[in-house]
Amino acid sequence: MKTIRLSDANEEFKKFLLSNKSSGATIVAYGKDVEQLVAFLSELKKSHVAEVTKEDIDAFLAKMSGNGYTPKSISRKLNSTRTFYRFLKISEYITDDPSLLVAHPQYHLAPPRILTPTEYRALRDAAQNDPRMYAIIELLLQTGIRIGELAALKMDDVKKDSLHIPAVEKHEERTVPLNSRAKEALRRYLEVRPKIESGPLFVTKSGKSFLVRNIRTAIERYFRIAEIKGAKVNDLRHTFVAHHLRHGLSLILLSKLLGHKRLSTTERYLDFVPDRAKETSVMAEL
Repeated sequence: MKTIRLSDANEEFKKFLLSNKSSGATIVAYGKDVEQLVAFLSELKKSHVAEVTKEDIDAFLAKMSGNGYTPKSISRKLNSTRTFYRFLKISEYITDDPSLLVAHPQYHLAPPRILTPTEYRALRDAAQNDPRMYAIIELLLQTGIRIGELAALKMDDVKKDSLHIPAVEKHEERTVPLNSRAKEALRRYLEVRPKIESGPLFVTKSGKSFLVRNIRTAIERYFRIAEIKGAKVNDLRHTFVAHHLRHGLSLILLSKLLGHKRLSTTERYLDFVPDRAKETSVMAEL
């Protein structure tokens, strides 16, 4: 078994995440969590990975709880810790994994926030005079794609009646249909888009990529203008799912459209859509 200091192991872990093509958000989140763990362990005078015990990790999570972190956040930190320890084991820095002996805290997931028809109409109205943001909001509502997938779209991904969704952050590529609302919103946007034949679909006035964080900020601004309380960008995807379940879209087809790896991920929405119609494969527009 090789030996390594905790601080050095953390740096190698970050490089491992990069080489494994983890998403930027994952690298930042895991990096912060493991940095907190390493800093706590240094307070305990633990400098090498082999010195860390289950009790040390329990004490770290207890400290995070005392600092005001929610059970959900603490559970995420444990997941980060376990990913770190899987890396250490693969790299032959440890033989036993103490993180596997630590239990996750109990917590209940909040139900998905699903926009009402009044809310998503108000959101459309708020963005009506901004063709780029109107198209972004309409695509998220009408296709259910993720915001990262939307930001990654290229001009070549827009087909006559569909979108090619490239592989993004370990999500497989797929094709999703474009209904009349989505096609009309795209048509309006492309009329005013900077005249660049190729490259990203959604760009700034200078022709640069419209980044995820800026898209998110812009959508949140329109939530405020439309006076929609407590909504986040991913709630547009939740709304897409709920709408099509209510209209009886096949669970299997819906799962494929969403890019879910497991049907069970789609099925969990059934608890929040009690008025689901008889299953069919007809697509209904929002």
